[in-house]
Parts: sequence; C-alpha cells; structure tokens
Amino acid sequence: VGGKLHTGRSRNDQVATDTRMWTVQAERDVLLAMGELLEAGTTAASKHMDVLMAGYTHLQPAQPIRFSHWLMSHVTALQRDAERLKELIPRANVCPLGSGALAGNAFGVDRTFLAQELGFDGGVASNSLDAVCDRDFVVEFLFWSTLMLVHLSQLSEDLIITNMLKGIDMDDAYATGSSLMPQKKNPDALELLRGKAGIALGRAVGFTATLKGLPRAYNKDLQEDKVPLFEAVDTVKDCLAIATGVLSTMVPNPTKLKEALCPEMLATDLADYLVRKGVPFRETHHISGACVRKAEEEGIPLDALTLDQLQSIDARFGDDVLGVWDYEASVERKSSIGGTSRASVQKQIDDVIAFVKTL
Repeated sequence: VGGKLHTGRSRNDQVATDTRMWTVQAERDVLLAMGELLEAGTTAASKHMDVLMAGYTHLQPAQPIRFSHWLMSHVTALQRDAERLKELIPRANVCPLGSGALAGNAFGVDRTFLAQELGFDGGVASNSLDAVCDRDFVVEFLFWSTLMLVHLSQLSEDLIITNMLKGIDMDDAYATGSSLMPQKKNPDALELLRGKAGIALGRAVGFTATLKGLPRAYNKDLQEDKVPLFEAVDTVKDCLAIATGVLSTMVPNPTKLKEALCPEMLATDLADYLVRKGVPFRETHHISGACVRKAEEEGIPLDALTLDQLQSIDARFGDDVLGVWDYEASVERKSSIGGTSRASVQKQIDDVIAFVKTL
C-alpha cells in the first residue's frame, strides 16, 4: 500500500502545495497582527484628540492640525496594507496538488476533493504546468511586505523627528541610552523599523530576478523562494509587534507640540476670511501674502498686525478678522471628509475600527 501512494505524485506539485499552505496561514497571522496595529493607532488617536500640532509640507510649517489627524494619516496607509493583504490570500489559497510533475495526473485523481480536504478555499490551479512553477504568491507577499514596511518606515521617521523636538515621549521599552552620554534616550526601535524597508525591497527584487529567466515548469531555482519568504514573514511579524508597542505606549507632549505652532501658519485662514466675504481666492492669496510681507517688514508675528495695518492692505478686513488668530478654530474649519476637524478625524477613526472588525 505504501508503494502505491507514490502513484501520480511528484515533489513538484507537493512542494508547491506545502508552500502555499504555509504562506496562507502566515498571511492570516500577519493580517491579525495588522488589526492589532490598527487598533493601537485608533486608540491613541481617540485618546489625544484635543492635542494640536504643526502640519508640515517640505518639512516647513504649513497649517495647524490635530495630532490625531497626523496619526490617522499613517493608520490610513496601514489600513490599505491590510486591505491588500486580504486580497493576496485568495490568490495564494489555490491547490496545485494533483498536477504531477507538470502534465497532470493519469489516474483521475479528484483534485477538487483534495483542495477541499486541505482547506484551499480558492479551488484548484487551472493549469498543471503553471501550477508547479507558479510562485507569484511568494512575490506578491514579498512586495506587499516591502510596501507595508515602507509605511512603517515613514511612520518611524515622523516619530523620530517629533521625538527629537520633544513632541512625544517614547516609552523606555522602545528606547535605549547611550554607551557614553548618560542624558541620551535614543529611539532605537523606530530606527530599526526604519531600516527594514530597504532589506525587504532587496528580497523582493532578488527573488523576482530569479524567476525572470526560468523556462516553464519546475526548476531547482524555485527552491530559492523559501529563504526570502521565511525571512519576510518573520521580519513583518516582529516589526508589527514593535510598531504596535510604540503606538500603545507613546505619549504626545501638548506643550511642546503647541510651541511649534506659529501665526504664519494661519495665513491661509486669513485668505479664507476674505473668501467668505465673496473675494476670489486667487485675489485673497495675494492679499494674505502682502500681510505676511508687512509683518516681516515690521519684525512682528502675523497675528500682531493691527486692524488698521490689515485694512491699509485691504479695506475689506473687518473687526472680526482678529478672530482668525485661533488655532483651534482653524482646525475646526477643516470639516470636510478627511479633514482635521474633530468630527472629521472621529469619522476616520470609526471607519478604521469598523474595518478591523472584518479581519
């Protein structure tokens, strides 16, 4: 009986089957870890909704935003990663068993039954020759891990800069002291996260290059899929656990974050003030720019300009223009979907929480 088990079977379809089964389970585990990270992000965003900070473009102060809005910008990217991973699983969860070495099985094996018994929800591979050499699902995970780690790298870089400016306090579990300077508290965990994206890209490009020159059906080159795949899964799991810990334990410093706010960040609000009076934005943009230049010439902050000085630039400025110099009001005016107002950010949080429940 034992000798008959080998009938119609090949290592080629069996190793493809094993690799797919392992990959699908690994992807499901990673998806759950993604859910935990998203939960940590939304929890932190909800907890610190009142904290305001400077929003930057080109690393220059741009407009005031909520700390929660900034954090949700990273959570949103990670949600897309989770969505993409969900899409990968059905393509990996296809059964190649019964394809034989390349030409199929000569004894009428019930491949649909095999797929069901092994838990392959996606059914059977439709072409036996392709089934034994298809490693698209490995490449997809490698590139998925690269993009996800790029997003973690971007989050890490933002946090490293904010930590440098004392805008957040890192938990001691994710920071280390210097071997020489006792005052140092280095964000080592974030630096390690930031460094993983480049290695992940190397794995993805390297294995894709291996596939590039292969003729059809199985070749021994395909065994090179294991090392990058196993390393990628281990790296992703570790990085997600670390990132979840960082977001769960970090604490923003409202005082330091507020210090980065400056009146010039409300120049657009000054332009918008006149827009609400019916003045075209193209015109108000120039008027607001003239106010900024006036403040620079006087050597004073923008919000220190008097009503007379503002009206000397444009007579349509009224007494109520002084209400523009309010960071909280500025933030709350950005109430469109995706904006930085309290209600808009809360909707972003609620949408991610609802998504996590689907994982």
